[in-house]
Amino acid sequence: MSRIAVIDFETTGISPGQGDRATEVAIVLLERGQVVDRFQSLMNAGVHIPAFITQLTGITNAMVAGAPPAEAVMADAARFVGELPMVAHNASFDRRYWIAELARAGVPAPQPFACTVLLSRRLYPEAPSHKLGSLVDWFQLPRTGRAHRALADAEMAAELLQRIQHDLRTRHGVAEPDHAFLRALQACTRAALPKFFLARAAATGPATTV
Repeated sequence: MSRIAVIDFETTGISPGQGDRATEVAIVLLERGQVVDRFQSLMNAGVHIPAFITQLTGITNAMVAGAPPAEAVMADAARFVGELPMVAHNASFDRRYWIAELARAGVPAPQPFACTVLLSRRLYPEAPSHKLGSLVDWFQLPRTGRAHRALADAEMAAELLQRIQHDLRTRHGVAEPDHAFLRALQACTRAALPKFFLARAAATGPATTV
């Protein structure tokens, strides 16, 4: 299976369109169910971090004051990812910041995104919540650090993605739940899932258990 980049941002707010900026980014590279590389950095975007954001994330104004400029961090992040497809939990949020922060650095952002929130809603409607921490606890997946810090959240999202891919293989007979498959699945309605899986199985043949 090809590599996938799982990303998480910490930010000053919910929308780059309203002037909010990223304060931290982390990216975990997955290949064949294994983490093969990591990227993490605080970044100084020259904006004030509100007190409630510091309370949530633990990231202070003093911490980002000594961090590299946001444009330099994002240029490094773009080089790290290259043309790999990307995944995030609540990907619409992270994708907006990925595009906006890279635009400030003068770097294109062509990478397609898949979303573990949408995927979990399709596959696990019985889950008590589709928040990242709730799903991690529900599946009893490992936590590697403080929630609402970028690297810990990216690693948890990577664990969740691997669980989703495992279940697609073992429960739904998907031989290769690659990024293109995940994007097709997340665009499918719950009602259409049986036909979706049948059509994929007919097109690709039965899964092979490794």
